[in-house]
Amino acid sequence: MKRQTAISMIKILIAVLLLTFSIQCRAKGNTKIVSLDLCTDWMLLKYASHSHNITYSPLLYRYKVDWVTDNLPVHDGSLEQILELQPDLILTGEYNATLLTKRLRQLGLNTEVMPLPFSLQSIIDYTKQFKSLVSTSQSLNLQLLIPEFEPSEDKLLLLGANGIGTGTGTLEHDIIVKSGWSNYIDVAGFVSLNLEKMVTDPPDAVLWTKPVSNSLANNFASHRVLKDLIAHRNLNMADSWRWQCPGPWTFELITELAAWKNH
Repeated sequence: MKRQTAISMIKILIAVLLLTFSIQCRAKGNTKIVSLDLCTDWMLLKYASHSHNITYSPLLYRYKVDWVTDNLPVHDGSLEQILELQPDLILTGEYNATLLTKRLRQLGLNTEVMPLPFSLQSIIDYTKQFKSLVSTSQSLNLQLLIPEFEPSEDKLLLLGANGIGTGTGTLEHDIIVKSGWSNYIDVAGFVSLNLEKMVTDPPDAVLWTKPVSNSLANNFASHRVLKDLIAHRNLNMADSWRWQCPGPWTFELITELAAWKNH
């Protein structure tokens, strides 16, 4: 066991030395990027310049969406493999791979943490931080403006797993309100839905996307009350991934929700 540990440490030391030499020899600019987080995977896929050499996290295909192509380079999440890749820049999210991130920073690698946005304004800050670190394609417009549509009394319920509704003081609430809807949940945070209230005072619309595969977390949707609500008031959203990771695409959600309200 001690011998294996010593061999592993030697491999890591060699990789660090090679990385340091490689960085010194390369021209300025982040050309080789490693992602540790699903949200940074998606940001890089959508907006990074094609001149970059990018290796994505193992989460990319674990939570695959239909616009992600096959056979993209993915690492296994191990410290040794990341060191072997000799990246110029490592991108990760605020709550993912925290121990690995700490170790990479201790070894002197250029590791940047992208804080998870909790408001529409922070998405703009998040996008600016990304652009300051990565050369981007023309599709990433930094002149991001938060869309805002005329408010109405129409109540929209954003339905989450396990019968959880999204209330005030959340990013989801901001999206609902800016699109011109009223949030059906009028209390703060994430709350368990009251089925009796939903029967006597139903929302005008329900936003819920059925997952590709069934899960226990979504069995609540088979309840007769919810099935009726979803069947008659459901807003069809194919791109549910955009709710999973806040990003520049969040502003598209606001415009789409506003369009659905006006149908």
